[in-house]
Amino acid sequence: IDAEHPLEHQDLTIGGMVIEEGRALVIAVNKWDLVTEKQKRLKEIRELAAEKMDAVSGVPVVTISALAERGLDKLWDAIFAAHRRWNTRLSTAELNRWLEEALARHAAPAASGRRIRLRYITQPSARPPTFVTFCSKPDNLPPSYVRYLTNSLREAFDLPGVPIRFNLRKGANPYDDRPKRGKS
Repeated sequence: IDAEHPLEHQDLTIGGMVIEEGRALVIAVNKWDLVTEKQKRLKEIRELAAEKMDAVSGVPVVTISALAERGLDKLWDAIFAAHRRWNTRLSTAELNRWLEEALARHAAPAASGRRIRLRYITQPSARPPTFVTFCSKPDNLPPSYVRYLTNSLREAFDLPGVPIRFNLRKGANPYDDRPKRGKS
């Protein structure tokens, strides 16, 4: 993006397409040599990125000057780090430990007078990191709680700037195959 005109409509459209496609994101702020109040401007750009691209919080912002060829090494480092995070593969055991801790910090809400039970989580694929959580009533889990879980997952496993797919599924009822009680 241009340091003098950060995150204009076109930048946000491209960023949205990157996120929708499930790719990791790094923001390179070009023409940094023309900025006078660097710290103030960098803070403004980070806040604007956090506000406008909230689906992938923690997007790395790297300042460069293409004309002066400055900051390009930092940009490559950020790109390779984003690629590593995008390829992240986590074990089911460590995911379930995280889920237990996340539920202890903030319990799942209740639906129809009964608490929604999140049983376990697994990662079926990477690129982007995709997680499936099995729970009692997936349709009743509020989007705000799913956002809490996604942000907690992003923070716990260091996944800034990477879109996370967080899917909910209803687990199989272990009593479905049981013969029915009562009169036949």
